[in-house]
Amino acid sequence: MEKMILSTLPKTWIFDIDGTIVKHNGYKTDGIDTLLPGAKEYLESIPEEDFVLLLTSRTDEYKELTLKFLKEHEIRYNQILFNMPMGERIVVNDRKPSGLNMSVAINIGRDTFELPEIVRTL
Repeated sequence: MEKMILSTLPKTWIFDIDGTIVKHNGYKTDGIDTLLPGAKEYLESIPEEDFVLLLTSRTDEYKELTLKFLKEHEIRYNQILFNMPMGERIVVNDRKPSGLNMSVAINIGRDTFELPEIVRTL
């Protein structure tokens, strides 16, 4: 498994929901969401001082269903945004004078929760 070298600074994590932490469109095709293996455990491994933002293209029609699922499965997050566009998610940030890049992007295969191991270092 790959390793991701990160600073010891508190972080902001941004996760899409469908195809990333739950089966893509399972709430439509199966009538329920299904957590992907390893997703909950990975989210639980994120330090409490870090901020977790969930993004989804799900419309308000599915908001209560989604929030209920997340609560029932004790999925940790600080904020969730619905009605996001379906296109690319673009993160723009600066680079610290020390050379530390302040943004990281990870693309994973749909319905596979395969993130690199986190190694914290300065």
